[in-house]
Amino acid sequence: MTELLGMRGITKTFPGVKALSDVNLSVRRGEIHAICGENGAGKSTLMKVLSGVYPHGSYDGEITFDGQRCEFGSVRDSERRGIVIIHQELALCGQLSIAENIFLGNEQAKRGWIDWNRTNHEAGALLKRVGLAENATRAVQELGVGKQQLVEIAKALSKEVKLLILDEPTAALNDDDSAHLLDLLRGLRDEGVTCVIISHKLGEVTAIADTVTILRDGKTIETLDAAGLTEERIITGMVGRDLEHRFPPREPSIGEEVLRIEDWTVHSPTQAGRVVVDHASLSLRRGEIVGLAGLMGAGRTELAMSVFGRSWGKDISGRILKHGEEIEVRSVQDAVRHGIAYATEDRKRYGLNLIEDIQRNVSAAGLGKLAKRGWVNEHAEHDTANSYRRDLRIKAPSVQSVTGKLSGGNQQKVVLAKWIFTDPDVLILDEPTRGIDVGAKFEIYTIINELAAQGKAVLVISSELPELLGLCDRIYALSAGRITGEAKREEATQELLMQYMTKERE
Repeated sequence: MTELLGMRGITKTFPGVKALSDVNLSVRRGEIHAICGENGAGKSTLMKVLSGVYPHGSYDGEITFDGQRCEFGSVRDSERRGIVIIHQELALCGQLSIAENIFLGNEQAKRGWIDWNRTNHEAGALLKRVGLAENATRAVQELGVGKQQLVEIAKALSKEVKLLILDEPTAALNDDDSAHLLDLLRGLRDEGVTCVIISHKLGEVTAIADTVTILRDGKTIETLDAAGLTEERIITGMVGRDLEHRFPPREPSIGEEVLRIEDWTVHSPTQAGRVVVDHASLSLRRGEIVGLAGLMGAGRTELAMSVFGRSWGKDISGRILKHGEEIEVRSVQDAVRHGIAYATEDRKRYGLNLIEDIQRNVSAAGLGKLAKRGWVNEHAEHDTANSYRRDLRIKAPSVQSVTGKLSGGNQQKVVLAKWIFTDPDVLILDEPTRGIDVGAKFEIYTIINELAAQGKAVLVISSELPELLGLCDRIYALSAGRITGEAKREEATQELLMQYMTKERE
C-alpha cells in the first residue's frame, strides 16, 4: 500500500512545554492506523496539528497528504482535502435533528434556500451506510452516546472523507456499541476510507488495527505491524518498561457492614411511569471494594446518583442504612454529612471546574473544614491541596495550575482528592478510569486499594469487566434496573457477569 499521510519532524511547543518533539507518522492508504500512548504523550496534539486546529505556522515540520505538501490554516482547510476528525467530546447540537447536524456548515441549498427534502433523503442514506436505523428528523439529544457517535461518522462521510480520525471513539460506549463501531470501521476500510484511531482500549487496538504507532513524552517511539501484536508489547512501548501486572497487589481486610441499600426504586424524571432502578438492594463493608456491572442503560449511574442525595430521579423509595441504622439522605449535603461521596463518570462536566485551579477544585466539597466564621483559610486550603498533589502524585507544577490543562489521569486524581478531603466512609466511583491510559489506571487502582486499606467502603462502577474482576472483592450485576446477580472474587468471570447483565426480568 502507498503512503496517504506523512508527518515528518513535527514539533509543537506551548509556553514552557514541548508537547511534540520531532514526531514522524506515516499512514498507508486504506489501513486502520492506531496511535497509542499515555495521557500527555502528544496523541491528540498531533491530530490537532494534522486537522488544522493548530494551524500551519504554529508548529515546525512538514505534512504531506495524497502526494502533496499541505499547509492547513484551519479545520475547514483540512476537511476540503478529505481529512475529518471526530473528537472524544462529540461536536453535535442536541436540539437540532440528525440531518441538520450531518449537514451543519455544509447545507444542501438551492438558490440560497435549504432543500429539506434533499437534506433528509441524503441524511437517511448516510444513516443506512453507518447502520443507524433512526429517522433523520429525530433530535440528536434523544439518542444515546453510541448512536451519536454514528451520527458523527455519517457527518464525516458527507464530506467525502479520505482520512477519518477518531479520538477515543469507544471510551463512552458499551460492549455492543463498541463492537458495532469497530465493525463499521472495518467496512469503511474495505470501501477505501483510511482511519486513524486513538484509543486506550488496547484489546480493541489489537483487534482492529493494521499498524500501531506509539508515542511517549511527545516523541515517536516506534511503529509496529499489528499482526500478532500483544497488549503487553504495546504497553512496554507506551510506558518504557514491562508492566508485569495490570492491577497492584492487595490483601483485603474486610470488616463490618458500613452501608446497606434496601428495596431502592427510582423513576425517570422525564419519562412518566418509567422505572429506572427497580427494588435494588446491595451492601458495602469496611475495607471492601465492591463492583457494579451492567450494560449501558442498566441504571448503574442512576442508582449511584439517586443514593448520593437524590441528585437524579424522582419518586424515589427504599431505605439507606449506615452501620445498621436508617439515615435520611435527601440532598447532596445530607450525603456528605453522612460520609457518602460520589465521583461522577463525567469529570469534565460535573466533577470539576475546569477553569479553576487544582487548589479550588480540591477544597470545593469540603470548604466547611477550612472556614471559620464564613471565611476560608487560604493558607490551609493551599497546604491541603498541596498535600493531595504530593500524595496522589498529581503531575502539575503547583496547585495553582488550571485543572482543565491537566491530562485525563491527573484530572481524575483531582476528583478523587476532592472527595477524599471530605473524609467519607463510603466512596462511589463511577467509571474512575474512563479515558485514561494504562499507566495512569495503575495509579488510580493503587489509590483505590489504599482507600480500602484505610477502612473505606468503595463501590466501583465500570463498563470494563476485566477492571472489575481485577479490583473487586464482590461484584453485583444490574440489568434493566434490577440486581440480577452477585459474585465473589473467587467465582467471578466475564462469562458469569455477562450472563447476569443480560438476564431478563423474571
